[in-house]
Amino acid sequence: MTTNYVDPQVQAFVAQIDALSQPRDPRLGRVFQKTFLNTLATTISDDEQGYAFILTGDIPAMWQRDSTAQVRPYLVLAREQPAIADLITRVVQRQFFNMTLDPYANAFNETANGHGHQSDQTEMGPWIWERKFEIDSLCYPVQLAYLLYRNAGVTAQFDANFVTGVKKLLTTFEVEQHHATSPYRFIRTVDRPEDTLVRDGRGTPVADTGMIWSGFRPSDDACEYGYLVPANMFAVVILGYLQTIFTEILDDPTIVARAKRLQTTVRDGIETHGYTTNANGEKVYAYEVDGLGHAKLMDDGNVPSLLSAPYLGYCDLMDANYQRTRQTLLSPENPYYYSGRLAAGQGSPHTPVDYIWPIAIAMEGLTTDQRDLQIKALTTLVETTGGTDLMHESFHVDDDRQFTREWFSWANMMYCELLLTTLGYNIER
Repeated sequence: MTTNYVDPQVQAFVAQIDALSQPRDPRLGRVFQKTFLNTLATTISDDEQGYAFILTGDIPAMWQRDSTAQVRPYLVLAREQPAIADLITRVVQRQFFNMTLDPYANAFNETANGHGHQSDQTEMGPWIWERKFEIDSLCYPVQLAYLLYRNAGVTAQFDANFVTGVKKLLTTFEVEQHHATSPYRFIRTVDRPEDTLVRDGRGTPVADTGMIWSGFRPSDDACEYGYLVPANMFAVVILGYLQTIFTEILDDPTIVARAKRLQTTVRDGIETHGYTTNANGEKVYAYEVDGLGHAKLMDDGNVPSLLSAPYLGYCDLMDANYQRTRQTLLSPENPYYYSGRLAAGQGSPHTPVDYIWPIAIAMEGLTTDQRDLQIKALTTLVETTGGTDLMHESFHVDDDRQFTREWFSWANMMYCELLLTTLGYNIER
């Protein structure tokens, strides 16, 4: 049963944001009130261990990725509101409890109830909802733990489970730098090919590049080529966070050395193997590569994406390689860039053709310093809710009443983060 974490302090903050938004567009504050409160009121339950378990929305499981994004905007409250800081701490503690259970799993049950995809051919268990290996499932909890420390000075999240989880993360990354010898397999017997891995569950062949292999994208769709470049970018960033954590707070030179070695080899792998060329012959980041000469020129509405590279902290906003890549991706050269009567933006092979992701629209705003483009993104988001004043997974470019996932907390909170950023409520990295 979920707990409502909306209290008078939170309500006062929402009223403050509404007042600040009114001169620009009254719709901004109205949508913020509904989206910002939705996660706190409808998705969180206190589990039997005292941790905070977060539903992704309309699926009764906790995703390591989503649960970070679902609470990230609350970091601006954690500085002044101990109750919110404690809530985020308990989210991190639950994430690392999950990670100690299985670093290859992406989604977990609240209890050991055996729900989820138990018929998948992989090493399932009663705590695990789904065991699709995605690099970002390991990155996001580290990001949240670090940002909680940076923004609110909290260190309670760095407990025994955190240390155990980090060691398993490092081992998993090291193993998957050489996927040919990895024990991980995943097969799902379904009609949708994106939900399973070829070659008896091993995925398409790859050569060692220094990068980390990933079975699936943050959309939960299978990778076509095994090295998902934006996920590896995210890994580089959080490996830097781990070096800081295990130097400033926890004293473990061995973990620092492992994280530094991984960070160096993964970054070198990206910068050596992670590029392709666009239609103009310009060097741009590839979405996926395999080290065997294949590369995908595309991006996906989920995060980590190539569009999100500076948001994650991999590169500077004005980095020349990023800017060339961004310009390419926000054009028809990206097969998942759609344009219509209501909006233009990135979609995903996970959703139908001509469906744009609000997460991707928010990310456009979060990866530019041009005020007019930030406001354009916000306006597009509040005008395409299908009359619900809530974000969805995706919507049709010509009719926002056609959308996927009525209740999708991650998308709600990406809108909130963009609005807060434009109002000067920045999350310190």
